Amino acid sequence: MTSEAPLYKNHVMLLSQNFFIKDNQAELLLYAHKYDFDILFFNEMRDFVAAVQNDQGHSLFVIDLDALHNMQSDLLESRKTLMLGELLQRLPSEQSYVYLQTVRQGGRFLLQQRLVDSNCLAYAEKPIANDVLVDKLFNLFVQRKRGDLVRLICLGEETGLDEAALLERRVELIRHADAQTLHLRVKELQPDIVLISDTEYARTEAIVRVLKKNIEADPVREITLLQRQPDAALARRALASGFDGIVPMADADLLTEQLVNRANKIRVNKDLIGKDRATGLLNKVGLQKKAQELIRQAAREERPLAFGVVDIDKFKTINDTWGHYFGDIVIKRLSLTLAPHIGERDLLSRFGGEEFVVVFWDCTLEQGWQRLDAMRQSFCAIPFEVKPGDLRHFSFSGGVAAYPEYKSENELFLRADAMLYEAKEGGRNQIRVAPAAQRQGAHR
Repeated sequence: MTSEAPLYKNHVMLLSQNFFIKDNQAELLLYAHKYDFDILFFNEMRDFVAAVQNDQGHSLFVIDLDALHNMQSDLLESRKTLMLGELLQRLPSEQSYVYLQTVRQGGRFLLQQRLVDSNCLAYAEKPIANDVLVDKLFNLFVQRKRGDLVRLICLGEETGLDEAALLERRVELIRHADAQTLHLRVKELQPDIVLISDTEYARTEAIVRVLKKNIEADPVREITLLQRQPDAALARRALASGFDGIVPMADADLLTEQLVNRANKIRVNKDLIGKDRATGLLNKVGLQKKAQELIRQAAREERPLAFGVVDIDKFKTINDTWGHYFGDIVIKRLSLTLAPHIGERDLLSRFGGEEFVVVFWDCTLEQGWQRLDAMRQSFCAIPFEVKPGDLRHFSFSGGVAAYPEYKSENELFLRADAMLYEAKEGGRNQIRVAPAAQRQGAHR
């Protein structure tokens, strides 16, 4: 396949033994490509170090410790094994590494200590199934991303938290003063964490039950009690009433670090639950939550939204003719084609199979049609090499609906999907909008 941009933005660089690469390369690549990253294999220390030094910041570096036995030390020609200390000295110190080791090696605590004290991002014991290894590496890619903003609402007196410092670490702190309106604020802003001081809880003990019994409450939202002085009886009542945890608030810096750690775990969990692993885009679950939040923001700020649904034309034929593996490549290239057209507050989702959803912030129906049609033209221009010398071009069809004409995420999707159906019935490779606002597009 030929294209203007590399198919895989992220890479794993693997330093391993020749036989491990030979026996596992094809299967490792197959699994990795489904997770939208590539693996580059090395069996020479010199080449591996050079690749690490030249990396542009989108890679994980994996070292199979068994490879040391097959790498001759250039310090002592008589010794056939590169020692661990020599390896650690040669690795660029500004990067972190994933180490693969045997169960025997894993049983040596001093070895584990040396690894984790030497730029170790993670370690894993062999034998490890190829699909499991790739899944774990994907999780590390997720954890290294900057991630979405985590929103935190705090009810109660001054905690000493540094709002600017939290925001720098992607945690937004919102203060709220009234316990009896907290449930309304939580419903409006949909925070990831709610902090309630012990003073406020003592005044209004029903507060957590009110938050949790709402049928629309986010089941993964954390509600935490901030406790100034130890009080075992109060803590037991708080946990019984629904609090997820209790945190002392005597030290503001310590509290800040705990909140940042919690935010990081929430961020990773949200990515794993709400992201499509093959493309890294929002999945159906992630889109629903994000789209509902965006609609609430649009209502508060009186901004329009354009909601688009697109579907690759004749995708079953693509799979049947050139195989599902090639179909996966077409899906990934479409995701890479759509992404540059997405603004900071827009949403992009692989909704399922070959169907994608975009939500444009502060965008009218007319503008939404124009932007989605530009995406269509970009995708149509990509040549796919289905076999040597045989280039093909593919297309997608789409439909657009607009907020505030349609108020909910479900209404917007159903209307846009109906327009997509019209585009398919009308000849494909086009974008359709509501009848009163249809535009003359290409390939009508």
